[in-house]
Amino acid sequence: MPRLSEVIAALDELWPAARAESWDAVGTVVGDPEQQVTRVLFAVDPVQEIVDEAVKLGADLLVTHHPLYLRGTTTVAATHFKGRVVHTLIKNDIALHVAHTNADTADPGVSDALAGALDLRIVRPLVPDPTDPQGRRGLGRIGELDAPLTLREFTARAAERLPATVQGIRVAGDPEAVIRTVAVSGGSGDSLFDQVRAAGVDAFLTADLRHHPASEAVAHSPHSPLALLDAAHWATEWPWCELAAAQLDEISDRHGWDLRVHVSPTVTDPWTAHAASNPTHTPGAPN
Repeated sequence: MPRLSEVIAALDELWPAARAESWDAVGTVVGDPEQQVTRVLFAVDPVQEIVDEAVKLGADLLVTHHPLYLRGTTTVAATHFKGRVVHTLIKNDIALHVAHTNADTADPGVSDALAGALDLRIVRPLVPDPTDPQGRRGLGRIGELDAPLTLREFTARAAERLPATVQGIRVAGDPEAVIRTVAVSGGSGDSLFDQVRAAGVDAFLTADLRHHPASEAVAHSPHSPLALLDAAHWATEWPWCELAAAQLDEISDRHGWDLRVHVSPTVTDPWTAHAASNPTHTPGAPN
């Protein structure tokens, strides 16, 4: 059985901390480097529900995409929900390791997994990493469909292939527009519209699109409109968990570690209900 330090060293090869954004908080949050690891759980969010799942599973290591403490803290008291997470992890000898923006830009990374879920053939990164001479690392991905689809058909594919959430997929664009090329970015992507427009793609699938950036993006090129698909943040990043688990499985086989690697099926998207608007009720909006 490998020690935690050995498993973390392998994960750091996949997602070096040096490639994380300067504002990010990645790496090992909780864990004894000498503890043995036999079972690993991958998830998007380090929330109590996921930690309880790791306890029930008998995991020694929890790997999440989102950080537990992104902005730092002065306390891990169990009176706060993040403190309870830390207490639960330590009491049950479970380590926590985070791969966030260093996994976003990895090769393969979060957006590779998202593109793969949508059956896109990856062409190149949306925002290439200038330190990668092969031009494979970077933020987001540009992909091509094997055969053109209408926006309606591609939206149906996204709704079917991505994990189900209350939000589903919001769409901006002509449902009958023909889609051949797609930019994807797991997580919040409306800061990337300049790069998406420069790429000349037919559609952009990401999460957390806000009103004004989305409105401006749609209106920016009226003669070559960009279709937008807005999925739930959690849903666009969950496919990475399966990719990352497969990568660790391969490493375990290569080293003879015999790790048991799992992916959490728990939906930690915060939204729990959705009510469709009444199409016959259209009062004037105050803003």
